[in-house]
Amino acid sequence: MATTPDIEIRTAAAVPEPAPVVGAAAGDPAILGLPVFAAGSVALGLALTGYVSPAGVGSALPIIFMGTGLGLLIATVWSAALGQTMVACIFGLFAGFWLSYTALVLGLNHAWFAIPSPDVKHSVALFLITWAVVMGSLALATLRLPVAYTAVVVLVVAALVLLIFGTINADQTATKAAGWVTFAFAALGIYLFLGTASLATGGKAYPLGPSILK
Repeated sequence: MATTPDIEIRTAAAVPEPAPVVGAAAGDPAILGLPVFAAGSVALGLALTGYVSPAGVGSALPIIFMGTGLGLLIATVWSAALGQTMVACIFGLFAGFWLSYTALVLGLNHAWFAIPSPDVKHSVALFLITWAVVMGSLALATLRLPVAYTAVVVLVVAALVLLIFGTINADQTATKAAGWVTFAFAALGIYLFLGTASLATGGKAYPLGPSILK
């Protein structure tokens, strides 16, 4: 009888404690994706509006590649991990745009793609037309989101269309207009970021407008 409690104590001590339950991933990927998107947009807008010469347009690439492209890629993975399908789609498409823009500029400047000089203009237009089509479809896909998000994508499409005309017609006016539109969607991206940051720090949400489709 005297040994029974001792046996029970040793037996209980030998049973491992259950492993702690790890909580689900949390957070809002927009807190990263929106400011890096705005950073690349500001850099591109400065390049398009003539802050640097046409020969110096590559000066925006360090921000666009290492900041915006990679930052949006991280935000895409984060969104997918949270199961935020539409957010991952938006960030992933913009990551693809900025990274492919980097590849285009570097490739043309270093003749990586062996594109003959007479075909360079239409090769750039090919890039712009492709992304205008994709971003146009993304704009339609965002019609059930608050209108501020749709407005960002619509402005991106408008900038791409202006760049298409500016590229094909060698029209600097259209190119500079695209730069000013780029500043507009950069400003909207910063507004969305500040709204996200307000919520993340315990503040109120910023008004984003109703969705176009219910």
